[in-house]
Amino acid sequence: MARIRGVVAADEGSGSILAVAIIGSVVALALLMLPLLMVIAVKQSVAGAADASALAAADTAVGLFAGFPCSTAARVALANGASIASCTVDGLVVTVTASRSLLGVEVTATATAGPAPVGAD
Repeated sequence: MARIRGVVAADEGSGSILAVAIIGSVVALALLMLPLLMVIAVKQSVAGAADASALAAADTAVGLFAGFPCSTAARVALANGASIASCTVDGLVVTVTASRSLLGVEVTATATAGPAPVGAD
């Protein structure tokens, strides 16, 4: 019986080790999630840049602004922290793909803008 009591008495302080292990696990999980959360934030930023670029390019294609639609899209994308991967003008409709690199991963988003179709309410 004395031997069992000695083992139980030596168990003191194990709560501190358990707490350190739990805190370490939470910190490791947070560090693993950080790049994923950064990619999600950058994806939203690139989507906004693509939307703004497509709208500005469509306004240029319609004639509201002077210049070429794709160069306008490139300027707007650059102002929003992205670059243009592709720009296609089909009449007055412009499709823009914006991109940005984050941690070696290319994050892209595509947006299309143009005048509303005739009869659309």
